[in-house]
Amino acid sequence: ARNSRAFLEWVRSATGWKVEIISGLEEARLIHLGLVSSLRVNVSPILMIDLGGGSCELTISSKNHIRDTISLPLGAVRLTNEFLQHDPPRKSELRRLRGFVEREIGRISGRIVRARPKAVIATSGTAAALAAVCHGLYKTKGPRASTVSRAQMRRIAKMLARLPIEKRRQLSGVGPRRAEIIVAGAVVYAELLERCQLRGFRYSPLGLRDGLLAQMAAEYDRSTKSGKQIESERWDSLRAAVEHYHIDMDHALQVRESAMHLFSVLRSVHRLPIEYAEWLSAAAMLYEVGDYVNRNGRHRHTYYIIANSEILGYTPQQRRIIAAIARYLGKSRPAPGDAVMKNLVPTDRESVRKASLLLRLARALNLGRTGAVRQTRVYARNGAVNVRLEAKPRASVDLELWAVEKEKSYFREVFGRELSAATL
Repeated sequence: ARNSRAFLEWVRSATGWKVEIISGLEEARLIHLGLVSSLRVNVSPILMIDLGGGSCELTISSKNHIRDTISLPLGAVRLTNEFLQHDPPRKSELRRLRGFVEREIGRISGRIVRARPKAVIATSGTAAALAAVCHGLYKTKGPRASTVSRAQMRRIAKMLARLPIEKRRQLSGVGPRRAEIIVAGAVVYAELLERCQLRGFRYSPLGLRDGLLAQMAAEYDRSTKSGKQIESERWDSLRAAVEHYHIDMDHALQVRESAMHLFSVLRSVHRLPIEYAEWLSAAAMLYEVGDYVNRNGRHRHTYYIIANSEILGYTPQQRRIIAAIARYLGKSRPAPGDAVMKNLVPTDRESVRKASLLLRLARALNLGRTGAVRQTRVYARNGAVNVRLEAKPRASVDLELWAVEKEKSYFREVFGRELSAATL
């Protein structure tokens, strides 16, 4: 929305709440989470459609994994305001509306057609209203009461376009407010089904709210279905980012493994919240994305890419934490005055400082990129941390030992302990 900044400031000043705006793709992910966490669908792939006021979100899901997400500027309120000025709409207005919708859908229809979805599930109020209109006209029963075929949708869109708003308000399931925007919404659904060669759609009352609830539940208990779904989404998204930015996957996985080992064996030293294991894991996978832009300033580029990319499964705040952990692998260190640190809540600033140092050590243990280290043993005792490396046969770990030793003074500054490294 054009007034989003003013609205956020108004909410903050009136309530003290800090509200975050989610992107269209994040909205699509949450809707997908709400559906797959609560709805049983036995076919694959599935196309999910959520037509809101400002945009239309399309998600292709295969075996509960998001394969593609598309955000189109085809919200029912937006289209109504831009194209439909008369009641009922004039033919010229409908012609311009259909032309715009056709062009937008035409840009992405190939992706939908190639996916060959076996089922189409629509959420949100517009889909509910259209399913109710279809039920009223065709007297559908049982499971078909919430489905609309392509031919039915085409006829419903034409009928709604001819009716004045007072008549539309009288239709079952439409209501006074939905009647104002349902013509534009019907045009979008009709064109989607037509241009993407879809047989029809089935309405589901599940949606964004259910996804948010599933996300909140998963944050408390990762053993739930939604918790496992989020883990799967995050891992898929991280691997996709590694491939997209041409990161060495084997090296990224090695650094991640080292980071997770350090996080585990040094729990008594760093005392980080358990969720930081996930943020550190993601940072270890992505810390080299900045090289994709330029090696000069690559750590700054890394922060920008991670913080602003659509890495599914993470909130904007979580992405900023991951980005900050990956940011400080060069000469610079986290400082209170840094813009990066100012973007974090105070409780996360010290945690990011500690997690970033763990990532520096994990990178040091794999600096040669040859897998020379067969085994790493870490001992925390008597106010000191000792790192012992076992080399593979005919391999040298001198480079890794040197890199760990370089972190001694910073380790002492952050954790108040001495750090040493040697071979087993």
